[in-house]
Amino acid sequence: MPDEPATVPAGYDELLREVKGRVRTARVAAATAVNRELVLLYWSIGRDILERQRRLGWGAKVVDQLARDLRLEFPEAKGFSARNIRYMRRFAEAWPDESIVQRVVAQLPWGLGVRLLEKVDDHDERLWYARKAIENGWSREVLVLHIERDLFAAHGGAITNFAATLPPTESDLAREILKDPYQLDFLGIADDANERAIERGLVQHMRDFLLELGRGFAFVGSQVPLTVDGEQFFVDLLFYHLRLRRFVVVELKIGRLRPEHTGQLNFYLSAVDDLLRHPDDLPSIGLILCKDRSATIAEYALRGTTQPMAVSQFELTKALPRELMEQLPSTAALEAELRRSPR
Repeated sequence: MPDEPATVPAGYDELLREVKGRVRTARVAAATAVNRELVLLYWSIGRDILERQRRLGWGAKVVDQLARDLRLEFPEAKGFSARNIRYMRRFAEAWPDESIVQRVVAQLPWGLGVRLLEKVDDHDERLWYARKAIENGWSREVLVLHIERDLFAAHGGAITNFAATLPPTESDLAREILKDPYQLDFLGIADDANERAIERGLVQHMRDFLLELGRGFAFVGSQVPLTVDGEQFFVDLLFYHLRLRRFVVVELKIGRLRPEHTGQLNFYLSAVDDLLRHPDDLPSIGLILCKDRSATIAEYALRGTTQPMAVSQFELTKALPRELMEQLPSTAALEAELRRSPR
């Protein structure tokens, strides 16, 4: 007869949960350690090739010879193709400082490090993306998306009054989570779309919008009602930022920034803090997302306001290179062609 299942003692379920958690943690730690050693190995191979090429005048063919010999010695290993060894050489050339490799770059999977090498030439920019990828757990696809959207240039680019309205440490963190411009091309709508159409599109594509906003944003709602003295007002988009521990009030403006827009946002921030903010939350911050803005008007509009606010632009379509734009037919040419086409 098969053994009868043993009676589970009191507290066993708790033990099982703890052990499962430890096993998962250990697996992640082991995988991380293996990746780190692999990246450091590849970097050291690339460094040694570089050093000998410079000192002894070796040519490029040494890579092919090394690949053949390593495959003979380690036939089960997959990382010693001539192509990958060339990446090792480029990798060591791009990251000459071993301390940075050990502290930062070795925390990235090799494939992600290769993508970074292919996509970004500037050392400081590459290091910034490496740190952000580690901090946010980006996959290769997400990393490439952020590089293509030039997150490095846009990051922290919003015009704000944070320095005057927040303590220094909070000001730096709040400025870091915002950028300018925001790319909303995933909406697939025309440049002349109105505010409500953009808002509906953002709600429908909230996953993409949260990715564009960055880590830490949680969506609360759109057209969030605020009742003040018996009258209802509506916040376009309301988020909560988990690191800042604050509500983030977002107002969409389809046209150019006007000075009165900051007054409206100031009102919404006061109402959100009084009606929605928990006692443990910090005061809310506001973001005006507009189609266009003058930097001087934005700075004047924010100057003297006591609530923390920022102004950023958004783009609905990604700008095409000038040489490609010149090759495209004009709207008039397209319309003329349509008139000539048989129906």
